[in-house]
Amino acid sequence: MTKTEENKIINQALTILKSRLSNASDFITSPQHAQDYLTLKIANLDYEVFYIMFLNTRNGVVRFKELFRGTLDGASVYPREVVKEALKVNAKAIIIAHNHPSGISSPSNADKAITIRLQKALELVDIQVLDHIIVGHTAFSFSENGLL
Repeated sequence: MTKTEENKIINQALTILKSRLSNASDFITSPQHAQDYLTLKIANLDYEVFYIMFLNTRNGVVRFKELFRGTLDGASVYPREVVKEALKVNAKAIIIAHNHPSGISSPSNADKAITIRLQKALELVDIQVLDHIIVGHTAFSFSENGLL
């Protein structure tokens, strides 16, 4: 299969998954559900991106947005901006996601530290962090691995 054919299939899969996560009537039912979408969306990027999935009280998707874009090995993340966006859409919970262009999805110390900072900042305004998913060749879920 050529790279063009592979990209076409990935884009078709993204279209289907995106349509399923396009409004608040669509729900995140498990970490795997979020991981499947995120893996298709950001796994093949050659720069780091930081996305937030904003959810309502029933875990319906309110908004899915790229908040920060970085370089090959990092992206600056500002908790103030995450809180501001979450309040803007009246989110009750969020799922944090970013990719590792290296393909290694294990969390770094910086990944763990920003997760804690975001949890503390969002806790002040009663918004829960449900998961932090790192996408590489595979996906790593903080919640599934006892880090949240």
